[in-house]
Amino acid sequence: MVAGYGATTILNSTTIEVHEAALTTVIGPNGAGKSTLFKAIFGMLPIREGKILLEGQDITHLKPLALLEKGMAYVPQGRNIFPQLSVEHNLEFGGISLKNLQETRVRMEKVYEQFPILKARAKKQAGTLSGGEQKMLEIGRAMLLEPKLLLIDEPSIGLSPILVQQTFDLLLALRDRGVSILMIEQNAKKALGISDYGIVLQQGRLAMAGTAQGILNHPEIGHLFLGGVVKV
Repeated sequence: MVAGYGATTILNSTTIEVHEAALTTVIGPNGAGKSTLFKAIFGMLPIREGKILLEGQDITHLKPLALLEKGMAYVPQGRNIFPQLSVEHNLEFGGISLKNLQETRVRMEKVYEQFPILKARAKKQAGTLSGGEQKMLEIGRAMLLEPKLLLIDEPSIGLSPILVQQTFDLLLALRDRGVSILMIEQNAKKALGISDYGIVLQQGRLAMAGTAQGILNHPEIGHLFLGGVVKV
């Protein structure tokens, strides 16, 4: 695909594949186009050339609400909750595309089963939750839609090492339940270590793709982690 902002092209003939029921991590230097890629996939940025397919169906020009209904969910980088609202109301907003409050509440109970701490905090203001609990709320709100594909951008930002591991364990559990996950992660080595597949972006182009272990073992991949250029 080709996409960008104004006259600036960020993604240039970028082609990726997300495997079903697998965790795929996207890595690359700052400015490589990782977040732009996610915005383009989720209909937040127009595609200038190319197509996006979900289960073989062309979704290139669909808007985010339509993509939610198609089974795609997106957890952007940073905190994306309503801090003054309760945990319960944050989850209700997550189910707005369902257009059925009763079904939303049924699914909220499933989220509470997955995240018992959210049930215990249901009436608390979301802004009073710890960083890890807020991340659980963001992911839980996305899972309320029972997505086939989850896009998650930098889930470990601002979390302690213990909470990072808990977040990664949660993503692995979701993958084992059949959810396809595409993740951007600053902690590249740790992320690839738990992933099935990896994608390396460089200057808006696909530099490498394959099994996560294969990318970790690539003789030049260390240059990327050190902020240098990947040679492939």
